[in-house]
Amino acid sequence: MDQITTILRSVKTVFWLLLFCTSSVIHASPIEKIEPLFWWTGMANPHLQLLVYGENIGNRKTKVDYPGVTVVKTEVVDNPNYLFVTLNISKQAAPGKLNLQFIDTLTGKAIEHDYELKAREPGSAQRQGFKQSDAIYLVVPDRFANAEPNNDATDDTLEKPNRSEPGGRHGGDIQGLVTALPYIADMGFTQIWSTPLTENNSEHYSYHGYAATDLYRIDPRFGSNADYRNFVHQAKAKGLGVINDIVLNHIGSNHWWMKDLPDANWINNKGKYTATNHARQTVQDPYASNVDKAAFVQGWFVPTMPDLNQKHPLLATYLIQNSIWWIEYAGLSGIREDTYSYADKDFLRQWGQQILAEYPNFSMVGEEWSANPSIVSYWQQGQTNIDGYEPAMPSMMDFPTYYAMLAALNNDESGDAAWSTLYGSLANDGAYPTPGKLVLFEGNHDTARLFSLLDNDYQKFAKAMILMATLPRIPQFFYGTEILMQSPKERDDGVVRSDFPGGWAGDGVNAFTGIGLNEQQQHAQQLIKTLLNYRQQNPVLHTGDMTHFFPKDGVYTYVRTAKDHDQSQQVWVFLSNNTQSVKLDTQHYHELNPQNCEFADVLGGQHFANLSDITLKAQDMLVLECRTQTH
Repeated sequence: MDQITTILRSVKTVFWLLLFCTSSVIHASPIEKIEPLFWWTGMANPHLQLLVYGENIGNRKTKVDYPGVTVVKTEVVDNPNYLFVTLNISKQAAPGKLNLQFIDTLTGKAIEHDYELKAREPGSAQRQGFKQSDAIYLVVPDRFANAEPNNDATDDTLEKPNRSEPGGRHGGDIQGLVTALPYIADMGFTQIWSTPLTENNSEHYSYHGYAATDLYRIDPRFGSNADYRNFVHQAKAKGLGVINDIVLNHIGSNHWWMKDLPDANWINNKGKYTATNHARQTVQDPYASNVDKAAFVQGWFVPTMPDLNQKHPLLATYLIQNSIWWIEYAGLSGIREDTYSYADKDFLRQWGQQILAEYPNFSMVGEEWSANPSIVSYWQQGQTNIDGYEPAMPSMMDFPTYYAMLAALNNDESGDAAWSTLYGSLANDGAYPTPGKLVLFEGNHDTARLFSLLDNDYQKFAKAMILMATLPRIPQFFYGTEILMQSPKERDDGVVRSDFPGGWAGDGVNAFTGIGLNEQQQHAQQLIKTLLNYRQQNPVLHTGDMTHFFPKDGVYTYVRTAKDHDQSQQVWVFLSNNTQSVKLDTQHYHELNPQNCEFADVLGGQHFANLSDITLKAQDMLVLECRTQTH
């Protein structure tokens, strides 16, 4: 009997011990998400905001026990399933896993979660962004190369592959980008910009990436987060930087937030679709009404792209940290920010400032789709705006010069009128604080294909490529331009973003190897390769000064000269739209015509002792390098 009593007492003791333990700490966590997924020690900003999501998590207080890490504040929103915790990570904090406890204020029961602080890569803060010596290659990953057909469809994504449908998913992936790295580097490109790779779990049109449903996850049909990070590292080994396409303005309607919003102000217009008026000029228009300003910034693009309210301070911090997370995690060299002016402009300044505080040499470029230089220049860092707004975007996409280039090339009138359009556009460079940092493009995923816009005229195309490679800009090329890919002139996204030939097993034409390309396509590919590899090795084309001459005798001429005005380091460009030959008027160029200089034709291999020796044929074009003669 005594033995039985002793056993019962032992069992009772164990029971009470277990009850006590489970009443204070619960290890089985109902927490569904904590974002960012992890963070780093040694960041310039010691504060980290955690979004914690789980059933009634907002009713708990937060405790952390880790050397150098403290809780600054916790914030709740209308939805009790969210809790926002701000941590201070001191300089003394070491990498490791910190224990977060979320304690029920009524019962004292705690939910535990281990959150990792990682060590930063050496030199991360000093990383060099893309710059004027770079040339950017834009790809739409779903349409570029499919190296892993097994991930074309996954159990946890809605849209399945259908390569026969222009608006469907075709199967391109991150591993396809990896296999293409030698080709891209050999062509002379030094940066790769891909359209967004984050999860887009929509029923239709999910391939383009601009309607994210999870901002911390690579879409599994492209690969994994680790695959993306490996791609960036592989690219770096080939001398290529990677630019991430980020969308701050909107998300996709299937984003996990939309099933359980933090509060009514997380999405503009209380989460109800109201179309934007696309009146981008209202942001800086001194006469614009408040209703028009609000309609532009707070309106949605389409019903399936909920418009984010960046005025919400918790969301603003979330978006800033998300951008920094991808830079740090993947090792990026740049960001291209989509639909830039549609977001709240005070937030955009804060976003840019905080990224540049972490990475002073980093590069970012914003999209402002306008042919008006005053509208585009408003957003570039260093601009003095009449309303006092101080932008923090180092670069902008150069839509004004893009449109001027098209207009000049498509003006078939012989004489000076055509080139004066481009001359006049470049004369507006004084509107920008740093025009050399603008990114000039010949096309992108939203525009018709260049060769089609130029009426399939190879001479016009070749002139466009020369302008792209030699103007004082950072040039960006759209995949397939090098093989004269075509599209309707009217916007047709699915066709514009057609598959790159050779990216799929069984393709009859392979642009990577040249098999099946016609003679004109081969010439175009070689032209771009020659120009970009020449540009890569010639600093005058990176940062050299530019002098252009008003079009004369149907010829547009400009000269790039070394910054120290050393006239022995020059590149001359002559572009003619004449229907007949014309001899150069050397007196017209006497101010820059150097002595003891032989002119070498970069594309044709000819040599000229003097400019007076040159006669431009009809529709001719020349890129000449001044090479000092020694006697």
